[in-house]
Amino acid sequence: MHPYTDVISNQPALLPRRSFRQMAQLVKCLYRLSRNPSYRARLWSELPEIAQFDPGHDALMMGYDFHQTAAGPRLIEVNTNAGGWLPALLACYGENVLNPAKLPPRARARLLGPFREELRAWNDGRSQQPTGLAIIDEEPNAQFLYGEMAYCRQLLEEAWKVPVALVDAAELTADSEGVRHGGNKIELIYNRHCDFYLEAPALAGLRAAYRAGTVCLSPNPFAYGLLADKRRLALWSDGEALAELDLAVADRRLLTELVPTSRLLADLDRENLWREKKDWVFKPVARFGSQGVLLGAKITRSRFDLLDPQETLVQRHVSPSRTEKDGHPEMKTDFRLYAYRDRVLGMTARLYRGQVTNMRTPGGGFAPVILT
Repeated sequence: MHPYTDVISNQPALLPRRSFRQMAQLVKCLYRLSRNPSYRARLWSELPEIAQFDPGHDALMMGYDFHQTAAGPRLIEVNTNAGGWLPALLACYGENVLNPAKLPPRARARLLGPFREELRAWNDGRSQQPTGLAIIDEEPNAQFLYGEMAYCRQLLEEAWKVPVALVDAAELTADSEGVRHGGNKIELIYNRHCDFYLEAPALAGLRAAYRAGTVCLSPNPFAYGLLADKRRLALWSDGEALAELDLAVADRRLLTELVPTSRLLADLDRENLWREKKDWVFKPVARFGSQGVLLGAKITRSRFDLLDPQETLVQRHVSPSRTEKDGHPEMKTDFRLYAYRDRVLGMTARLYRGQVTNMRTPGGGFAPVILT
């Protein structure tokens, strides 16, 4: 029995092919936007210094989460270190892929290709055989997705024939001169840590190495600041603000159609918002996944009054679609596209019951997607 048996559903989720095309178009649109000089200029004063540094490469395993509605898909959030791709592979291909030798060649190329491209971009376009790589998280062996990181380590070691450390970031020796582990130089780090701006004291050495360009850190604060900081949703859903940027009309239309109205709490009338709370979702901007997310229909006045206006995103509530499971009551369904740069690497659905996405629903979890 593999470690993710309880979080994989054998019930496929159905998605209209047109909706998938719109999702993929939005991935491309947001990547173009992140490269747009007028967009960067609009954000620059809002970004911390570490996110203003362009490392010259991109971000491994981006995740774009959607709810499907009668009117089409709606973007809920973007993640720079999206996990769950191994359970997603298991849902699609079965347990055979736990043996990396049986991973379909196309899936293997989609997983490993971005690592090579990141290292090449960091190295000014030159191919390089690394001497060492690392995968980092906070106490990785205590993480639910530790098995996924260990699987990735095996794939990378087989592909590059070099050691790959799977460690807490604090176990690295790092400064502006570079990063080492056990005396071995590390050129590329697959960053699963959720301190997106490298603010913790334990990350000071890694921050210095990243800022000096002596290690390829991916994902990184630059990509997070441009695409995954939840505050970006407020701009993407603001038609007037988008009109001031140098964007194609089609891109502005796609953003305002697929991104639900989102605003920082500080920019809204609090009393009016309280009266309309059932129409909104409240999200802490500095948390990840569904941590701290509150549905307006469930929030109490005392909890509402405690929300930090500068740290809370208010997003128009978009109900998820539903998937029937073996005749049992329908389960809520969201869709995640995994992407690198402007190309989609794969897709999965997550089936659940309850207020937000969770991995505790019997019969729910990661599910294959069938385009209709």
